[in-house]
Amino acid sequence: MVSDLNQFFSTNKATWNDKVKVHAESDMYALERFKKGKTSLMPYELKALGDVKGKSLLHLQCHFGQDTLSWSRLGAKCVGVDLSDEGIALAKALNDELKLDAEFVCCNVLDTSKHIKDTFDIVFTSYGVIGWLPDLKPWGKMIAERLKKGGVFYIAEFHPIVWMYDYIMEKPEMKYAYNRREVIYEEETGTYADENADIESKTYCWNHGLSEVINALTEAGLHIDYLNEYDESPYDVLPDLIKTKSGMYETKDKLYPLIFELKATKL
Repeated sequence: MVSDLNQFFSTNKATWNDKVKVHAESDMYALERFKKGKTSLMPYELKALGDVKGKSLLHLQCHFGQDTLSWSRLGAKCVGVDLSDEGIALAKALNDELKLDAEFVCCNVLDTSKHIKDTFDIVFTSYGVIGWLPDLKPWGKMIAERLKKGGVFYIAEFHPIVWMYDYIMEKPEMKYAYNRREVIYEEETGTYADENADIESKTYCWNHGLSEVINALTEAGLHIDYLNEYDESPYDVLPDLIKTKSGMYETKDKLYPLIFELKATKL
């Protein structure tokens, strides 16, 4: 099983390395506007964590570092972690170009404690992260290890119901179990930031229900402060979403939530 996981992670790493250049040039990531001062953080994250000036922050699965650097601009002392060496290379280049003081480490997020020994006031992660992990218990344990006593963990993530559907068909088809244990292998062309990009994505991912998220964190010793579910998403990443007056996106029928946010404290 370990060799299988190594293959899964290696395949995912290659795919994310291919995505970095495409995403950096996409309208969705708006890199030039970001360089000029636009934050990449969304309202939920900013409201949840408030004033981060002077606080230490560990950003898990940071892609090429825009959110990490956005927190850095707000005064946090940041470290970003990601599996993709291409992503980390770009993150470091952006940090130097913008004259910020964030640090970046390339590693599997589950191995974070092998590479980073510091503890942090905040551990942060967001949007499309836990689905790349086969088991959330080691993830929860690592988060607890990297938090200071009284430190806060915060995640904003797509709701697990979203991942039950296959969106390749014109009308999304419910295909995957909410608490599916088996790995999901997918091949597709393009990427969520540019559907027409000339790249082929091969990915291995896993579905995790909300109970699995909560249990992984509580078993690691964290206290859940709140869990909120929302019918809207800050990203237009699913077919036929409708843009709201607030700039968010929602489904036509609003039959299920699109994202959740969770905040927890290490006691």
